[in-house]
Amino acid sequence: MNTQDTIISYAKKTIAEEARAIAYLEELIDEEFSKAVETIRDSNGRVIITGIGKSAIIANKIVATMNSTGTPAVFMHAADAIHGDLGNILKDDVVICISKSGNTPEIKVLVPLIKSFNNPLIGITANKKSFLGEEADYVLHAYVEKEACPNNLAPTTSTTAQLVIGDALAVCLLHLKGFSSNDFAKYHPGGALGKKLYLRVSDITSRNEKPQVSPESNINSVIVEMTEKRLGVTAVTENGTIIGIITDGDLRRMLTTNTSYEGLTAKDIMSPNPKSINNNAMAVDALEKLEENSITQLLAEEDGKYAGLIHIHDLMREGIL
Repeated sequence: MNTQDTIISYAKKTIAEEARAIAYLEELIDEEFSKAVETIRDSNGRVIITGIGKSAIIANKIVATMNSTGTPAVFMHAADAIHGDLGNILKDDVVICISKSGNTPEIKVLVPLIKSFNNPLIGITANKKSFLGEEADYVLHAYVEKEACPNNLAPTTSTTAQLVIGDALAVCLLHLKGFSSNDFAKYHPGGALGKKLYLRVSDITSRNEKPQVSPESNINSVIVEMTEKRLGVTAVTENGTIIGIITDGDLRRMLTTNTSYEGLTAKDIMSPNPKSINNNAMAVDALEKLEENSITQLLAEEDGKYAGLIHIHDLMREGIL
């Protein structure tokens, strides 16, 4: 077997082993999981998530997921906790402690201190009979038969299992709290994901030029309007209402079918009944309409009147496409 085949084989084996472990977690979800979710939901405080080593890294990711889906969470490193960071835990907080073995020295020191505060303690561990498993109020069983590491040492499958349990917690809480896409957008205003959830057509048209001509405008006026507004298109409006559109393509077709354009007006070369979208629609809906109709621009209207123009390049610039 050559090097490339060996690499591919190891990669596939790793993925298969972790996939089997994750699939088995479904069998371990029980009433304790449900009670843990309800405890977090009913709490008036935050979720404090702690761990050490690779489990601490997983704890950080779960904190990020919960914060972004409506469950306030704070990371507390297990080693730092016993050197002052226990002050992070407030009266109404719920604490989640993550440890594969559940028996590390730091966990054995930390768990009794947490329990002395009378905060609910949720353990995520592969060993329900461990110190953490016995002391936690609720145990979420993240059992794995072995690590993907061939020496069964490096945390691989076990940390993946911890991460999946954390995701399951966050998603259950999201559903119970009725956390919507609008809520999600509130916490994700930046980046393409946030823009898909909150950016409206009006946010773009308000920044664009607004090319328009009347039906009786001569061709010279049409060309000047399209050139000055630099969008390669113009709306044809009558009393503010859209009646047609003229694109660069319409101008080219005019030149191939007419020896002279003297006497021609906008209504002679426009495409009537152009595709349009409400100015208050979501920008991502504009993208869908552009793609459905294989076009590059849409006219926007509001209260039946021409409101502006949105181009596919605008959506590319915003990172939506």
